Amino acid sequence: MNRNKKLLIAAVAVVAIIAVFLGVWFATRPATTQGAKTITVEVIHKDGSKKEFTCHTDEEYLGPVLDAEQIAQGEEGPYGLYIKFADGEKAVYEEDGAYWAVMQGGEPTPLSVDQTPIQDGDAFSLVYTLA
Repeated sequence: MNRNKKLLIAAVAVVAIIAVFLGVWFATRPATTQGAKTITVEVIHKDGSKKEFTCHTDEEYLGPVLDAEQIAQGEEGPYGLYIKFADGEKAVYEEDGAYWAVMQGGEPTPLSVDQTPIQDGDAFSLVYTLA
């Protein structure tokens, strides 16, 4: 087989693999819900104190709710919103080794807040965490 034919076969194989991964991702990504929802967000501070926010929203993802309700602020990073402040308290890993862990049901969310879908009745926690 000549070299060009091998390269063509390799390129087709790579495109096929990418197509399979994209298909799996689209088929298994978390579903969103349109319409009115009520969620709760609990902020657990460095000192262990807690504050709970009840949010009424039509948003489909957690990030825009945190921003609109002014619960969390930060900056856009490669994976979406990088939370630097929650309920006014700062946690910036590069400065103090702390960060805001986003939890749902006691488990870390597998996606960034901008990609975490919300359903009516969901409860989330932003937990001040030292690495």
